[in-house]
Amino acid sequence: MEDSLIIAGREFPSRLVLGTGKYRSFQEMARCHEISGAGMVTVAVRRVNLTDRTKESLLDYIDRSKFFILPNTAGCYTADEAVRTARLAREVGLSNWIKLEVIGDEKTLFPDNEGLLEATRILVKEDFVVLPYTNDDLVNARKLIDAGAAAVMPLAAPIGSGMGVQNVANLRILRERITEVPMIVDAGVGTASDAAVAMELGADGVLLNTAVAAAQDSEKMAAAMKLAIQAGRLAFLAGRMPKKLYASASSPLEGVVR
Repeated sequence: MEDSLIIAGREFPSRLVLGTGKYRSFQEMARCHEISGAGMVTVAVRRVNLTDRTKESLLDYIDRSKFFILPNTAGCYTADEAVRTARLAREVGLSNWIKLEVIGDEKTLFPDNEGLLEATRILVKEDFVVLPYTNDDLVNARKLIDAGAAAVMPLAAPIGSGMGVQNVANLRILRERITEVPMIVDAGVGTASDAAVAMELGADGVLLNTAVAAAQDSEKMAAAMKLAIQAGRLAFLAGRMPKKLYASASSPLEGVVR
């Protein structure tokens, strides 16, 4: 079924986006990327060797003919830090796309909405394609879209928590009210069923990292995530049956021989 993810006019073969951190080895990371079928992987600019090419780097294990690299500003706590990090990513040839993170709280890693909006406005003016990581907040998402964001990336739960979708109502509202740009659920997915739930709620894609990297068998989990994304998307497109309080027989009684 032709059902590609399209962001800022660019088509991706999968609705799954994988991270590059926390793997036990770069080789394991590369195998998981391949198994997952993802078309895009995200790289923390501040946590990768960008200058000394004589040293091993995770970038050496990403086949750029297969995977689009989405730099991210993980670890940035101010708009200024995030903007400088995005500029660095573009200067070293990674991309003019940026997964924008401006963190407001060190314990929860929740976004700083004010700083996120400020950084989005600056980077859009500088011709970046900005994908901001944000709270599951319709009002803030709308402000980011008005500022020129190419997608919005609401969290399902705190980063790395693995708790799955914690506020179904908010994601449903975001899905219903945001139609101009893709909505990609980012952060909190712990296992395949979490990814499927996010997709069944209508997310255009899911970005995850720890769920695969920290699994006991990362490669099996990467395969599970691939299937979960596909199943969840198909279920959303199919349209689920309405929920009912009481039973409804699968075999109607009308016409039954008595």
